[in-house]
Amino acid sequence: MKRKIKFSLIFRDMWQSAGKYVPRVDQLTRAAPAIIEMGCFARVETNGGGFEQVNLLFGENPNTAVCQWTKPFNDAGIQTHMLDRALNGLRMSPVPDDVRQLFYKVKKAQGTDITRTFCGLNDVRNIAPSIKYAKAAGMISQCALSITHSPIHTVDYYTKMALELIELGADEICIKDMAGIGRPYSLGQIVVNIKAKHPEIVIQYHSHAGPGFSVASILEVCNAGCDIIDVGMEPLSWGTGHADLLTVQAMLKDAGYKVPDINMEAYMKVRSMVQEFMDDFLGLYISPKNRLMNSLLIGPGLPGGMMGSLMSDLEKNLETINKNNIKNNRPLMSQDQLLIKLFDEVAYVWPRVGYPPLVTPFSQYVKNLALMNVMQMEKGKARWSMIADDISGI
Repeated sequence: MKRKIKFSLIFRDMWQSAGKYVPRVDQLTRAAPAIIEMGCFARVETNGGGFEQVNLLFGENPNTAVCQWTKPFNDAGIQTHMLDRALNGLRMSPVPDDVRQLFYKVKKAQGTDITRTFCGLNDVRNIAPSIKYAKAAGMISQCALSITHSPIHTVDYYTKMALELIELGADEICIKDMAGIGRPYSLGQIVVNIKAKHPEIVIQYHSHAGPGFSVASILEVCNAGCDIIDVGMEPLSWGTGHADLLTVQAMLKDAGYKVPDINMEAYMKVRSMVQEFMDDFLGLYISPKNRLMNSLLIGPGLPGGMMGSLMSDLEKNLETINKNNIKNNRPLMSQDQLLIKLFDEVAYVWPRVGYPPLVTPFSQYVKNLALMNVMQMEKGKARWSMIADDISGI
């Protein structure tokens, strides 16, 4: 029998990667007991990113909401984890040191066990304070390598970054393959290198399904020594989301790993509830195309979490372009044509702004720059004729 592999349900990111929002707290607390009843999760992602802004949009107190959502998992002995943006906390711009120190104390008090800290530039200096603050607050500090594919972002680059983070006190490492474009063999080599130096360090792998590499990558990192795999579940798996629990469990079981059994009756309960929440109104923000996997995503490397909302945003931009086309007696553009133009433009501008990993906030900056270029060129104007302050800042 091979090693034991644990699973984490990326419940927050399932929703963010599908569209824009997450369920209300009354819906979250209804789903929690059934998720626990499934009996296969060692961890559940409960908050982070835009989660708390969504609570506010619902008219909910985010502090109360997070406490109610994490409590059932805490009581069941399932670890909860969240995503934070290093110097930015949960925001898109830097937060003062004293606020970030308080942030981790508050998150711990709210019932969050693990903080997954990433920097959009993979700058270890930006992550270092969060390691100290999280551990001082009694949280597990999990530090993320934001995976992308470029001449700069090599196996050696990521190995060096991981070893530096461990030296600074990181308890765990997350291989954060936010666009799912990490190549399976290279990801496995990163895990091998980390485990060779620090076999005691827990490694958790996070990927998105869109470009099609994720299942092969999961098997490769597990063979290399990975301990925990992030998974999604129906009806919000695959596409811009994550590999499905059922597929991953069956694959790893066949490979000889010790994986938990799944209570399928409870699985169907959770699946039914999620569909109910979507039917309530959240499905209005989810493009049907977000369930599709698309190898065209390999080129631009845009993250799954952003692609979910991008598909609905493109409809508005397409309307603007086609109004201009009608005005100038030109043929109408389809959404697929616009998408390909955008992907091509991302691939063009990304090296020219220095290959930042396409993760928040830099994925938004690069995508917005590419979209501005496309929109301007479709109007007969020059590329680069509009540049946002954020890109000038880079």
